[in-house]
Amino acid sequence: MYSFGSGVLLGTRTDIANATPINFGLVQEVTIEETATIKELTGQFQRPVAIARGTIKTTGKAKVARISGLAFASLFYGLTPTAGQIATSFAEAAAIPAASPYTVTVANAATIVDDEGVLYAATGLPLTKVASSPAVGQYSISTGVLTFNSGDAGKAVLVSYTYSIAGSGQKFTVANQLLGVTPTFQAVFYTTFQGQAVTLKLNNCTSNKLSFHTKLEDFVMPEFDFSCFADAAGNVMTWSFAEAS
Repeated sequence: MYSFGSGVLLGTRTDIANATPINFGLVQEVTIEETATIKELTGQFQRPVAIARGTIKTTGKAKVARISGLAFASLFYGLTPTAGQIATSFAEAAAIPAASPYTVTVANAATIVDDEGVLYAATGLPLTKVASSPAVGQYSISTGVLTFNSGDAGKAVLVSYTYSIAGSGQKFTVANQLLGVTPTFQAVFYTTFQGQAVTLKLNNCTSNKLSFHTKLEDFVMPEFDFSCFADAAGNVMTWSFAEAS
């Protein structure tokens, strides 16, 4: 039989009841590796006279093209996302008034979370943040209102900040948990080509690495690394092959 393409990878938590299956997200590559340790018995000759296999380590890697907050939260961190998001307003254009008061109120002042800096639009040079009474080249901020010095009157600035949105998106906060907290999941890989299918069920897995890479002129493709182990019945995996007649 033949197989083509990256297939589909699904994960379902095994450490909680009635878990919802989660698509890892438009997988680009899936790698499953079985690695066994061996012990060789040799005598006076160059070649071993016996070889015994010891422990076997089953690991997987999935490179995905769709960023899934649900997959990140549940399959790696063992968390449940909540509604809402922290959004970023980057380089929001504003102009310091020509007359007092020399203040600028950002567009999302009511829900601002953190200040992320102010630049002069003409030069790209940053202004310095101070607690109050800013001098030329400085600013202060309080509840989304920025205050500038009269010497900067009329100048264009670019303001960056984060703010909360309650009605869309997902978010989760990662706490510093105790050692031993281990989210586990069942993984099912499936691929088909010309009526020939391969299905692999991995009964118990835990992810040991989540990578998030960005690259100029390319898509972001997060990667999950995971290890597999036996379930309560002592079973690790099931391979299934549907070959065309």
